[in-house]
Amino acid sequence: MIKKKECVAMLLAGGQGSRLYALTGKNAKPAVPFGGKYRIIDFPLSNCINSGVDTVGVLTQYQPLILNDYIGNGLPWDLDRAYGGVKILPPYQRQGSADWYKGTANAIYQNIGFIERYDADYVLILSGDHIYKMDYDAMLRFHKEKGADCTIAVINVPIEEASRFGIMSADGDGRIYDFEEKPKQPKSTLASMGIYVFSKEKLVSYLTDDENDPNSFNDFGKNVIPKMLADGQKMFAYPFSGYWKDVGTISSLWESNMDLLGKNPVLNLNDTTWRIFSRHETRPPQYISADAQVVDSLATDGCEIYGTVIHSVLGSGVKVMPGAVVRDSVIMSDVVIGEGAEVSYCILDSGVTVGKNAKIGKENAGSGKVTVAAAGIAFADGTVTGEGQMITENVKGDNE
Repeated sequence: MIKKKECVAMLLAGGQGSRLYALTGKNAKPAVPFGGKYRIIDFPLSNCINSGVDTVGVLTQYQPLILNDYIGNGLPWDLDRAYGGVKILPPYQRQGSADWYKGTANAIYQNIGFIERYDADYVLILSGDHIYKMDYDAMLRFHKEKGADCTIAVINVPIEEASRFGIMSADGDGRIYDFEEKPKQPKSTLASMGIYVFSKEKLVSYLTDDENDPNSFNDFGKNVIPKMLADGQKMFAYPFSGYWKDVGTISSLWESNMDLLGKNPVLNLNDTTWRIFSRHETRPPQYISADAQVVDSLATDGCEIYGTVIHSVLGSGVKVMPGAVVRDSVIMSDVVIGEGAEVSYCILDSGVTVGKNAKIGKENAGSGKVTVAAAGIAFADGTVTGEGQMITENVKGDNE
């Protein structure tokens, strides 16, 4: 017999991440590497276990192979449980139908059986593509104290960015009285973080109604939340003031990696009170030669640095050869940067090879002009690229 769980988390991790272009060509967005030794999904998974939420369904769809392999049995996050733990929930063929997940609401609807299996009173719905540290248990307590049907985590954003988010207005007690998904003329700066707590019975009722509506997009922001609000359900905004970043674009992913650097980083991963866990390979210690220079950077296990690295994040097994310079860049695992090469304002995916004396990216290009190289490609010796390029094929030299 399955024992009761007060709260079950449902982590939406099936997104294509099309705005990350080459980085998600063969990889789901939540599995994109981050910060040298992590992947994006490490943050919500770590938040769950740090918050005491030990039953997590991970809903996958787009390019799930790497993500499924990475999560595995959940051991790195202490989610390898005989009862509860982490479970991968792909779309599946049911009696009479076989559908892909048609939207965020439909994805949860197709997995109501998982929620009911644990007889949960509350359902925590999360996105798998945000970087942040958050105590979900505090949000759940807020939900219960307010007697809410739905609680939405919110963060204040600049008014010029508000049209990118679901925007809501709330009274002095936090009760939501207006909500609009990605409005052209936002009425406030309270933005939804895509983190919800629902009372289970209310969620199941509204998901069922939404599924039976042929005109619905089957989406929380477009359909379920507005319908609950229109029906007068008790909906509250839970204010969050910590670090949070939607890393759905090249510039935001680069910026969030840069936020890990500095004496007092904007996002501190050295916080022992709220650790971010990951699954990572066993590699030898990093090696920094006597002639190397490493300034304000992160270098992960297995790196060999003989050149210069400035204000950059290096994944495992990266080699920076003599005379090479890496600045303001995110270098993922097993990249080799040849002698005399320069890499500036770049994101180089795993396994990229940069030839001798190549110049990739442009110094001082800025976050809006980051050059990206897809996994496994090679730049010939002497290659020169401009700023802000998306490179998906090998770049040959003039004599090739």
